Amino acid sequence: MKAIVYHGPEDIRVEELAKPTCGNDELLVKVDACAVCGTDLKTFRHGNPRIKPPMTMGHELTGLVEEIGCDAVGGFGLGDRIVMATSISCGDCYYCHNGWPNLCSNLAPMGFSYPGGMAEYVVIPGRALRNGHVIKTPSMKAEHAALAEPVSCGVNSLSQTDLQKGDTVLVMGAGPLGIINSCVAKSLGAEKIILSEISDARLAQAEKFGFDVLVNPATDDLSECVKAHTNGLGADVVIIAAPAAKPQEDAMHLVRKRGSVVLFASLPASAATIQLDSRAIHYGELRVVGTSDSAPWHVEKAVELLESGQVPAAKLVSHQLPLDQIHEAFRLMASGEALRAVVKP
Repeated sequence: MKAIVYHGPEDIRVEELAKPTCGNDELLVKVDACAVCGTDLKTFRHGNPRIKPPMTMGHELTGLVEEIGCDAVGGFGLGDRIVMATSISCGDCYYCHNGWPNLCSNLAPMGFSYPGGMAEYVVIPGRALRNGHVIKTPSMKAEHAALAEPVSCGVNSLSQTDLQKGDTVLVMGAGPLGIINSCVAKSLGAEKIILSEISDARLAQAEKFGFDVLVNPATDDLSECVKAHTNGLGADVVIIAAPAAKPQEDAMHLVRKRGSVVLFASLPASAATIQLDSRAIHYGELRVVGTSDSAPWHVEKAVELLESGQVPAAKLVSHQLPLDQIHEAFRLMASGEALRAVVKP
């Protein structure tokens, strides 16, 4: 079979591999779409110490069940379309026992610990089935189903807040995940979405989603904009989807008292220390929280939002390419031309 294989930084190859075999407690899935995410691009550029090469890449995958092991659990049938919460939990650690499988001490992600979905076939490990990481989807286009994983991260992000119907949400960063967070917030009842972004090209891409306010903080006063749209109070929820320190620092002054600030985007390990105004947090009784990955129930909600059109997959999937054009997918992402590129076997 054809697969995209990671060998090291700047060394990702399209190779012919043997078709994998299905173990007794596993599923064999014929992949028909795998979205390319920022982690994949960073892995290509800089490598990833969590991946031991050679490794088939891809975790935003979907496909149809082709073979079912005799001991596989979950009630799946031949031909079922599946998606995944692709960072697979162990089911045994403190975090798993407390209902936080995305924070598992022994996470084993697809494309990192197990061969991923940028291939014609993928084996779904028994551990994923036993711990509920595989979700059957209704009938939808493959390239849309492949968005279930990134959308689930947005669902987890918003679940960290006290979002109420009628709230105003500020999302900082209009890349693919900023737009996804904005769509999820709208679907969960936010009345007004303010989306900030320093790239005019990214703002132009966001126009088709119909958010209430688009603002470029490089040319306009973001604080004044937020105040103007919140009766001077500040946003009820601020989500930082831009991987930069300044938005994280500024957010404490853009949220209302007792509001929520979600640090969605991660900063590089070498530049992860930021300065926060502790007085704003203290006297404003702010809730500042991180969010990481997603759990199976977040994926189930993501599938619901995609199926209903509340998250408009057709607008998010900007490019579809065959597997052997993975480097073109990376180019489209790096240039900002792509919102979500999907590779198809």
